[in-house]
Amino acid sequence: MLNRFITLVIASLTYLLVFSANVSIANAADAERGEKLSQTCLGCHGAPGLRNPGPVYSIPMVGGQHAEYIVTALKAYKSQERSHKTMQAQASNLSDQDMADIAAYFASIKGESRPAHVSSAKKARGKEKAAQCATCHGSIGDGDQPGFPKLAGQYQSYLAQALKDYRSGERDNAIMKGFAAGLSFKDIDDLSAYFGSQKGGLSGTKSRIKASYFSKSED
Repeated sequence: MLNRFITLVIASLTYLLVFSANVSIANAADAERGEKLSQTCLGCHGAPGLRNPGPVYSIPMVGGQHAEYIVTALKAYKSQERSHKTMQAQASNLSDQDMADIAAYFASIKGESRPAHVSSAKKARGKEKAAQCATCHGSIGDGDQPGFPKLAGQYQSYLAQALKDYRSGERDNAIMKGFAAGLSFKDIDDLSAYFGSQKGGLSGTKSRIKASYFSKSED
């Protein structure tokens, strides 16, 4: 238990250093340039409900997401810290400025997710588990800490897959790996259902591009 705590503390300090650098990058961003660079991104992230093959899960909505977090994610794909082959290829030729501009563009868009319907029992179980997530992500997943992703209204299947990847080590983030290691698959199902059913975060009513890009609910 002590070793796990020390590992999490070291991981948190490392994350803060990386995040500080990403804040500086994001603050110097050009959203208009990012809109032009994002055209290839919209082929997947702009298609409502489009599924990622093997394992099958909905490609995440990114409209309205924190710019600093998007930069962090793109860097992780470029360094292959995250293992998704298509995203690794997309990020491989992006400069830090490219990432910041793309992130600024997506952050400027109001996503329009339709929170999934979840049974009251599952929502209650998820809410209880979500108390552990509130410090970083906010109580309903609509946190205002820019280094951590908004979860409210995100596709349930994507949230579940992300937690499974952290649990298995497929995603190499010590903080999330430490948290996900203690989750059962039922816990993951309840948590992802809870956050996916919340309004806020990636939900909204205005968009600089076609609202339908981010509006379809998950089947």
